[in-house]
Amino acid sequence: MTMKAIALCAITLLLTSAAAQAADAPKVEVQPVARVNTTIIGQPIVVPERPDVIVSIATFPPGSRLPEHEHLHPHYVYVLDGVLTVVNTQTNATFDVKAGDFVVEMQDTWHYGINNGTVPVKLLVIDQVPAGDKSNMVPKP
Repeated sequence: MTMKAIALCAITLLLTSAAAQAADAPKVEVQPVARVNTTIIGQPIVVPERPDVIVSIATFPPGSRLPEHEHLHPHYVYVLDGVLTVVNTQTNATFDVKAGDFVVEMQDTWHYGINNGTVPVKLLVIDQVPAGDKSNMVPKP
């Protein structure tokens, strides 16, 4: 057998072995969380052109609250732990979002989030802002 034939056999054996191992590997499970095209109050989501994406974890100790503010751009929240109450101060409507919930917060609308519970609230927050913007939270004057 020539060296070329031996090399070809070795490569074939390796590829066959790798394919067999891949077939036995556990399958990746994808569980959809949400698919939305409007905010929590029904506004269409409008993304800035070529945005910066800011991803952060926010933790609210029991009793804590953010100051009243608004978002000028899309602000996505996935609740990892606890229950956050979002208060729309323009309409006095409230929304409780709990662990496992995904919400697109309202834009250009004054509101705040508060932890009325006894355990910390932990959020995964994603903002899409114009390139260079430092934040998507505008405090009420």
